[in-house]
Amino acid sequence: MKPQDRPQTRHLLRPRGYPDLLSIVIPVYNEEESLPFLQERLTCLVNRLPCAAEIVLVNDGSSDGSVQMLAQWAEADGRVRLFNLARNFGHQMAATAGLDRASGQAVVLMDADLQDPPEVILDMLEEYRRGYDVIYGRRTSREGETLFKRFSAWLFYRAIRLLVHADLPADVGDFRLVSRACLDAVCSMRETHRFLRGMIAWVGFPQTAVSYARNRRVAGKSAYPLRKMLWLAWTAAVSFSPTPLRLSFVLGFLIAAIGMLQAANAVVRSVLGLYVVPGWSSLIVVTCLIGGAILVSIGVLGEYIGRIFEAGKERPLYIIASKIDRAKPMDLDVAAQLAFISSKQLPERMPAEVSHKP
Repeated sequence: MKPQDRPQTRHLLRPRGYPDLLSIVIPVYNEEESLPFLQERLTCLVNRLPCAAEIVLVNDGSSDGSVQMLAQWAEADGRVRLFNLARNFGHQMAATAGLDRASGQAVVLMDADLQDPPEVILDMLEEYRRGYDVIYGRRTSREGETLFKRFSAWLFYRAIRLLVHADLPADVGDFRLVSRACLDAVCSMRETHRFLRGMIAWVGFPQTAVSYARNRRVAGKSAYPLRKMLWLAWTAAVSFSPTPLRLSFVLGFLIAAIGMLQAANAVVRSVLGLYVVPGWSSLIVVTCLIGGAILVSIGVLGEYIGRIFEAGKERPLYIIASKIDRAKPMDLDVAAQLAFISSKQLPERMPAEVSHKP
């Protein structure tokens, strides 16, 4: 059985119509070269949609000309809402900011590089009408990516499914459509270290896939290098499972086993009359048994404690410095926004531009 064919919870699907409003959420970070193509493709798509739509753009502290281009787009098209974060908070936080402010009955999350074709949204809407609450895009191919990139992506999803979250769909990124019911459940989870793919899989609801061929980047360079991919994998592992703690136990046991093998080797060599360096074997045995096992375990445990420490601060997940939103006037007063941090519950529609924990 393939990983994606793993039996899932059965749901009673209730057919429904198109959403009254579809929100398309797009985090943007240094996509100056891609934005003209994105604007053209999305404008054409929105004009073809069988329902009303809004485009929620979140500028994640871009350092190039993206912010000016996004502002021009938002000023020219009343369907576009722009939120500028106060600094670069990271992709998952920027995506969270957009999801928090999406108004639609159905919400699509996608990237700005057009590797995930926006036209797939039409197929997702058809699955939404059948009654599914989560429709994720499954990549059947990855055009323009190196063999190492394809292999590392393949290994990432299989490792996460095996060690962390068995229900995480394989070969699936953040590109997906979710219903309002599912989105409200995800937005109620205000954890500091976020892995949205796993969070959406965790909340459940009827889920299905739409397959497509992933394109090469339309322009520019990827803002998600191997370093960030590895960090996302580590965040997923530590945020969703105690497996790393258990692996530290196994690793400590293996290191201890090496020490015991070395001790047995020293005993055998002594019995056979072979030369043994005085003191060397005992030093290696003690180092392997005590040092290796303890340091590995403490390191993993310290990572969990550090995340508990960060979560205990109850800092906002992100801060929005400015916005262009036709529903409300442009707001540049960050200090006024920070006044809402002390609130302990995230309302259904956030009154402030600061995300916080309940």
